[in-house]
Order: sequence, then C-alpha cells, then structure tokens
Amino acid sequence: MSSGSIIISTILKHDTKVTSYKIALLRAINDVVLSFPDLRNQSVDVAVPLRVLAQFWVAYYWPFVKPSEPILQGQRATLDGQLRNDMSFRPQLEILRCEWELSMGGTSKPSDGFYLINEMRIPRKYQSYSKPLQKAYQSALTAISKAIEQPVKYAGIGHWSVFDKPLKYAELSTQVVAIPGTKSQDKCLVINADLWQTFQEMSLWIEALCIHEWCLFTEKVQQQNHQKVHRGVIYHLLTDRPNNRRPLTWERNNVDLLLMEGTEFVCPWTQKHISYGIRYDLDHLLPVSLYPINELWNLVPADPNFNSHTKRDRLPSQVKLQQAQPSLELAYRNYSISAPLSLALQEDVAVRFATVFGKTTSFPSLLSDAVIDLIETFAESRNLARF
Repeated sequence: MSSGSIIISTILKHDTKVTSYKIALLRAINDVVLSFPDLRNQSVDVAVPLRVLAQFWVAYYWPFVKPSEPILQGQRATLDGQLRNDMSFRPQLEILRCEWELSMGGTSKPSDGFYLINEMRIPRKYQSYSKPLQKAYQSALTAISKAIEQPVKYAGIGHWSVFDKPLKYAELSTQVVAIPGTKSQDKCLVINADLWQTFQEMSLWIEALCIHEWCLFTEKVQQQNHQKVHRGVIYHLLTDRPNNRRPLTWERNNVDLLLMEGTEFVCPWTQKHISYGIRYDLDHLLPVSLYPINELWNLVPADPNFNSHTKRDRLPSQVKLQQAQPSLELAYRNYSISAPLSLALQEDVAVRFATVFGKTTSFPSLLSDAVIDLIETFAESRNLARF
C-alpha cells in the first residue's frame, strides 16, 4: 500500500472525529482531483483554493441543513452557557438553502447543492441569480472556508502533520501548480504530488469509503429529538443525483441561429449531419446524473433518438470517444463563429482546462482532446457503464 493510501485510510478509519469535517475534506479533494484532469501525471504539488473545497462542502452538507429536518453532523458543545452549532457554518448554509428554494419556487432535492455550485462557477450564470442568493452563497463559502482549516490542521497525528497551513497562492513556492481559476489572493491548501497521484489512482475507492464512513459516523450522532438517523437514510442523501432543472434555452437559441445561417453540426455518436430544420438534442457529454455541468464545452448537438434511447446516462467507450473527436472539434469551431457562444465557451474553459484556456492556435482541437481526456478520466476513475 502506498504512503498516500495509508494516509487517506488512516484519516477515514482511525482519526478521532467530533464532526464529519475530515471525511468531507477528503471527499472534496477527491472530487477536485477528478474535476481537473489537466494536472494528471505532472508530478508537482497542487494548490487548491479553500473556496473551491468549500463549494463541494455546500453540495455535501446541503441535505443536512433542511430547516424542518436538520441532521446533526456532530455533538453540540456548550460554551459560556451557549449551545453551539454542530457545524460552525450551519446558519449560513441554511440561509443559502432557503434563498435557493425561494428562487426556485419550492423545496429542493438533496442533490440541489451540486446543481447550485456548478451554476455559480460560471460568471454569466452567477449573475443571472438574485442579489440575496449571491450574497447568501458568498457568505456560506466564507464560513465553510474558515471551517475547512480545522480538519486540515488536525488530519493525522498532531497538528499540520498531513497538510501544511493554508497560505495565499501568491505566498506559495513557484514550483506549486494551481488548479484553473486560482487567484493570487486565494488561500490555498497544497496537496503534495504523491498524495494527488493517490487520489487519481484510487478515486472510486476513496469516494466509496468516504460515503461509507460518513454514514457510520452520522448514524452514531444523537439528533435534536434524541433519536438517531439510520445509515441507509444518510446514504440516500449523500448519493442523490440531480436532474437537469436548468433550461438550456439560451444555448439552444444561439445554436439555432447558427443553423439558420447555414452552419452544420455532426452528431458525435451517430455522425448524423444536423442542419437547419433537423431535430437535435443538446447532449450533456458528461451526463447530468454524474455531474450537473452545464458548461458549454459539455453541450453539443446530437441525434435525439440516440441520445434518449442509447446513450442516456452512460459514457462513451474509448473507441466511441475517438470517433467523436472530429465532431466535437467541429462543434467547438462552430461555437467560435458566434460571438455570444464564443465568449461563453472561453469562460467555461477558463474554469476547467488550464492547458487549453488562452490558446488561439488549434483551440477547437485542443479543447476536444481535453474533453475526451476528462470523460475518459471520469469513466476509468468511477468504473462507469459505457456504450
């Protein structure tokens, strides 16, 4: 067993835990590693902003802050005669959930936190939401970022034994590489190269063990009604997957304009030509059930019959991906013809693909290769069904 896997398994199985923070920290790092395959096999330490880890915590803890049915994530201590929250950020996250439900016109699913964080990553989508929701989101990220420093400090034996104290990116060594979108003033957690590699190689195992240990931990926590929550309920909440509630009206309208002007797309899976007047779906290359990513690189016109009846929530095989590469490259080249779609594509690439953003030569080709690599990484890391 590698040193990285020993560290991870020890934290999950043997570290003292008064909250589920340590489990959430490892799960968030695991998701970050999977989300940015550009940094694979570079053998360098990687800086991850605490705010990015905090975004994943919003998604993980979302189902536990339902105002009418809160689920405690640790025992509540009394300090100076005041009963403290089980999670320091519970009030801020609860307010965010309430603002979200208000904006969406009803209650939310346990997985809506995943949907929300992927919406808020993109500036043009972030700006489409109300100011109160934006304020609640930033307040939650600030509170969670501060809370994350606790498990970072106490992971392993003693203080700072696994991770160094987070510093601003500008203060880190020039040898450290940051994930896309990192700013100089972002306080970052540095993951050493060996540990980053372990997360890459053992992503499926780490995800499963995190969820398993989280269920066991929460089941032991006495709730406010002096009852306990069965691990099966916790498992359902932690593994719920979002549906695509966001309409793709803006994207479809702009693609329709291209089609009306004579631009032609090709379905990446059937090679069927899509021109003006022919029905098409905007296919999520990475299915919404896996990750609700509505970034433009993840949306391409496709044969609706194949998309609905064959692809569905599966990922393409290696052979299918290679066959699809010219069609993906064509789609990205076509998007670059449209001023609104070109800007959106550049914005979305900036937060995902460090090796592609800013490139002017062969941009569609580089992007299609990077997207194929990302899909392949997801498929291999999570052992997903493929067509």
